[in-house]
Amino acid sequence: MKERIVNQIVQGMLSVLNNAQAAQLKKVLAAAFSDIEVVVADCSETKEDGTSNKKLEELFIAAKKVEGCSDKSLKYYTSTIHTMLVKIGKQVLEITTDDLRAYLTDYQIEKKSSRVTIDNIRRILSSFFTWLEDEDYILKSPIRRIHKVKSAATIKETYSDESLEKMRDNCESMRDLAMIDMLSSTGMRVGEMVRLNRDDICFDERECVVFGKGDKERIVYFDARAKIHLQNYLQSRTDSDPALFVSLRSPHKRLTVGGIEVRLRELGKRLDIPKVHPHKFRRTLATMAIDKGMPIEQLQQLLGHRRIDTTLQYAMVKQSNVKIAHRKYIG
Repeated sequence: MKERIVNQIVQGMLSVLNNAQAAQLKKVLAAAFSDIEVVVADCSETKEDGTSNKKLEELFIAAKKVEGCSDKSLKYYTSTIHTMLVKIGKQVLEITTDDLRAYLTDYQIEKKSSRVTIDNIRRILSSFFTWLEDEDYILKSPIRRIHKVKSAATIKETYSDESLEKMRDNCESMRDLAMIDMLSSTGMRVGEMVRLNRDDICFDERECVVFGKGDKERIVYFDARAKIHLQNYLQSRTDSDPALFVSLRSPHKRLTVGGIEVRLRELGKRLDIPKVHPHKFRRTLATMAIDKGMPIEQLQQLLGHRRIDTTLQYAMVKQSNVKIAHRKYIG
């Protein structure tokens, strides 16, 4: 209890103290309280002020929104932080490293979550507490000593040339064929594709502007085959909806991410191709680009990644090329 009071006093003075002064104040207060007995008063009411859990959570989410985070990301941030606060049951300013370690451990056991999921939660909580530290609400982030959760590196599958051709040959509509060609030749996210309109496509340059995560704008490019199949699809349409891809049945509304995922999954089952998913086209393009010698910086730009580490995770190097490189450079 004494330590809690000392920390609260120091945190309240952070805005007017530097780190050395804050550390000295904490030392002096600890000495002053050493011979004092602290009795906890029974207070049923919680004071709602600028440091309440709800207020701090709202301020953090507002800050992330200003940074350009998508609504989907903001919702995930809110849910993750709120769940942690409810489970631990303390004021944010009182949460310790041990509280967070116990929370992550219990969460993994109860939910049977993977290490990747737990590390995603850790990263969000780290962002939250780092922001609290930067804004002088806390002296030191309690999650700083909880390091990245190590997980086994898994080799994610890509489509073979045969699988891609098999899907193209067995599409039941011009729309599906155009979708597959756009996904496989541009490497765009499926969420980016469903937001495209007809007017966004520049057929002369074989390019279009997409809005990625955080509404970041970039240009993507498609090949000649995608151009022809997309033109054929658009010419066959009789509706007036501005969306690039719409449902086959009336009233021909804009396709959703879920709608495309279901359509591709059904195609994969029909052709006995495992794990057919829109994102797999993106990974396939990245691997093919690296395989053909595309500089990683250019691939990063093409895929719209902020950090090059993300691009490296997408790109797999074929073992056959490792063998060829070994013979070329080593002997």
